[in-house]
Amino acid sequence: MTIVFSSTSIGYSEDMPKKAASAAALVQRDARWQCVKSRDARADGSFFYSVKTTGVYCRPSCGARLPRPENVAFHATKEAAERAGFRPCKRCKPDQAPPAERAAAQVAAMCRLIEESESVPTLEALSRHVGSSSFHAQRLFKAHTGVTPRAYAVAERSKRMRRQLRDGASVTQAIYGAGYGSAGRFYEEVDARLGMTASQFKTGGDAVQIRFALGECSLGAILVAATERGVCAIALGDEPEALLNELQEQFPRAEFVGADPAFEALVARVVGLIERPAAASQLPLDIRGTAFQEQVWQALTQIPHGTTMSYTELAAALGKPNAVRAVASACAANRLAVAIPCHRVVRTDGSLAGYRWGVERKRELLERERSRNE
Repeated sequence: MTIVFSSTSIGYSEDMPKKAASAAALVQRDARWQCVKSRDARADGSFFYSVKTTGVYCRPSCGARLPRPENVAFHATKEAAERAGFRPCKRCKPDQAPPAERAAAQVAAMCRLIEESESVPTLEALSRHVGSSSFHAQRLFKAHTGVTPRAYAVAERSKRMRRQLRDGASVTQAIYGAGYGSAGRFYEEVDARLGMTASQFKTGGDAVQIRFALGECSLGAILVAATERGVCAIALGDEPEALLNELQEQFPRAEFVGADPAFEALVARVVGLIERPAAASQLPLDIRGTAFQEQVWQALTQIPHGTTMSYTELAAALGKPNAVRAVASACAANRLAVAIPCHRVVRTDGSLAGYRWGVERKRELLERERSRNE
């Protein structure tokens, strides 16, 4: 039901309080009033409301002071509100796209500028690009992507560097082609980003020694691989050969070394962790990812064994409630089964989401942890 109030000035009469009370009662019985009271953003776009004392119209989620119900009218469209003589609210901007869409468009524009720039753009340049303050741009970007613009730019530059090296560019060409202002800055972070020197990465891991072992555990085939820094891969599957092929495809020229007694002891610890995922683990790990991925992986290790957390809860725990998809992607990128317990993350309804090594294995790991808690 649409209620239209006249904005014509009239003199006072004894009937006015009764009319106002009647109008207020009608508005309060309208379901749309509850959306206005709760500032329900889900109702944005389905209707607009106007306030005759201020002469403006708003979207339901507007954060302005709640008007008196007798002064409110509802309109199906913003055009209808404007035809009734109301102007758009300067706070919620109902004549523009919804806030969520505007925010997403701003973040997308900042991402494009970072990806297309030859060097890392400053926060001031990004904020000017989207017509925002530096503080708001930083907060908006981090809320949607889970990382700061600076961290996103570093990851993008690293990705560009990898691509150029794989495409045959020389190390020097890759340094400047990826947007590094100097070779010094490049070499400061190259080892952390590639896990090896640029020359070794360019040649597919040439001269990098990766120790590995294949075996069987109660969950099927298992592969454990490690660099000199620590365990870099724990993979589960049905076929041992497929697990090894995946590792070799990433570094086709690396030197793969079979298990020796010292490494077999490490593998035994990993298998023990698979069999008893609730056991404490102090495995030396070689973890490399983006700043956000590493933040998510660290948070995963803090989830108590025998318990689960949803992707939404994990994003909130990281202080990034809007980064649910990014959190899910970081979980999927984890290469260290059980050591980084991404199996403890489930959907909001408690059901098991996809798992890199199979949902049935995820279910079994959780059941083992829960049985240990009983």
